Amino acid sequence: MLEFVNVSKSFWTGTQRKVILDRASFRVELGNSIGILAKNGTGKTTIINMMAGLEKPDEGQIIKTCRVSFPLGFMGGVISKLSAMENSRYIARLYGLDPDYIESFCRWLCGLDEYFDMPVGTYSQGMRSRFSFSLMLALDFDLYLIDEGMPSTTDAEFNKKAGDILQERLKTTTVLIVSHKPEVLERFCRSAAVLLDGKLHMFSTLEEAKQLYDYEA
Repeated sequence: MLEFVNVSKSFWTGTQRKVILDRASFRVELGNSIGILAKNGTGKTTIINMMAGLEKPDEGQIIKTCRVSFPLGFMGGVISKLSAMENSRYIARLYGLDPDYIESFCRWLCGLDEYFDMPVGTYSQGMRSRFSFSLMLALDFDLYLIDEGMPSTTDAEFNKKAGDILQERLKTTTVLIVSHKPEVLERFCRSAAVLLDGKLHMFSTLEEAKQLYDYEA
């Protein structure tokens, strides 16, 4: 379970205070994948980062009783001067997992060929995204966090392989996706919320959430 209890978060832009969340309370139960619809610039990435523990709320509590992934695309734990092979083995040890398995899984899914043994700092943005997504799927989490604003990959073969794996994981894990596009949520989410002016409006179905989101568009 992941729960926000009266969570508030805002930033000073230099001219005004931008409110991301205003005393928001909601719960993500394992087994119920959920999407959050929010327009660009409203704080989708900030919310995901708070769920992952990368940012702290101004007020309120964030309670986690399950294993929550880092956000898709987050490269904070990856060392640029090390290769994908070295990084995958290092991170496997941090999580107490088998380095041989994590390396093999990432090498297979990435499809980076000889670049897998070269420093990550030399990768293109798309290559880094493929490695990041592969690493996230290689690790064992109860709840996977996906922010559509994170770097994406245009490699069709990788997208299919990773998408199929993520779809299979939904049988035993939970996904939370934030997006400004309802169609992004349709494949993975049963229920959804809409972020409007710092308030999260929760709905039991994606269709109900889309009605409010389209009305406010």
